Amino acid sequence: MNIFLEFFVVLLKVLMAFMVAALRWFVRPKEKSVVGQVCLITGAGSGLGRLFALEFARRRALLVLLDINTQSNEETADMVRQIYRELEAAEAEKTPGDGVEEVPLCRLQVYTYTCDVGKREDVYATAERIQKEIGDVDVLVNNAGVVSGYPLLECPDELIERTMMVNCHAHFWTTKAFLPKMLEMNHGHIVTVSSSLGLFSTAGVEDYCASKYGAVGFHESLSHELKAAEKDGVSMTLVCPYLLDTGMFKGCRIRKEIEPFLPPLKADYCVKQAMSAILTNQPMVCTPRLMYIVTLMKSVLPFDAVVCMYRFLGADKCMYPFIAERKQAMNNNETKNGI
Repeated sequence: MNIFLEFFVVLLKVLMAFMVAALRWFVRPKEKSVVGQVCLITGAGSGLGRLFALEFARRRALLVLLDINTQSNEETADMVRQIYRELEAAEAEKTPGDGVEEVPLCRLQVYTYTCDVGKREDVYATAERIQKEIGDVDVLVNNAGVVSGYPLLECPDELIERTMMVNCHAHFWTTKAFLPKMLEMNHGHIVTVSSSLGLFSTAGVEDYCASKYGAVGFHESLSHELKAAEKDGVSMTLVCPYLLDTGMFKGCRIRKEIEPFLPPLKADYCVKQAMSAILTNQPMVCTPRLMYIVTLMKSVLPFDAVVCMYRFLGADKCMYPFIAERKQAMNNNETKNGI
């Protein structure tokens, strides 16, 4: 094809993509079913991971929960089992022929595995057990994350490595373990739970920002690889929430006059938005939507202009109170333990 004609066709496709994206804001696509599908969630013992597990359970998926904390992971599993019992009770009250897509409730199960996703060997060994004991994974939610809470020059090297391993490298290990079967079947969904700090950064949490940027880069590159391989049956969704009220960044503060307009997000709201994106095969979701604008401005404005905006919003040093609280808590813990 003539290159000028091809360029014209590309422009039309780009405009069409804009129109479809705009239409999605007003007309939500139909959500796909995950009934009976195997959904694996890392970091399922608390926070977003636990909420993702509960949402997938309500949609009658089979849950595989991974967490380094066995007790909290089992607590999440108990919550999932309670949802299954409620579904069973609701099922008993239904009359035949309601036309609702079902899966035999005896098949609705939740499995728990204690796994340190920051350790490659642990991930591969756990994945092998899962494939033998349960079968293929249909939905992989890479959610596990940690934060050190130190600025760069005060952060121990082992904590920097730990942050990178859990927040970024773990995505490589889990995906390498479960993607091959998805490619073989041309069916599956990979969810990358990153952060707004994977799109634009702030001071004092260099290791966390780097790890989340790495997760975003991994996700985008893999998305292009799947498109190049024409594996359209394997979907990917990138989740980038703003500061959450889970306590992970307790103490983080932007300018007090701005904070009422941009408060920490409720975790359940973030997960519901993410679930909507996952079930409609949306490539990316930022919450709140203001984050799309911030990301665009960061991409087009000169760096000095971005710095001015950060200072106006109080975002340049927003992590300093969090770091101070973290240090104080650690000092108190050391004193308590007689260190």
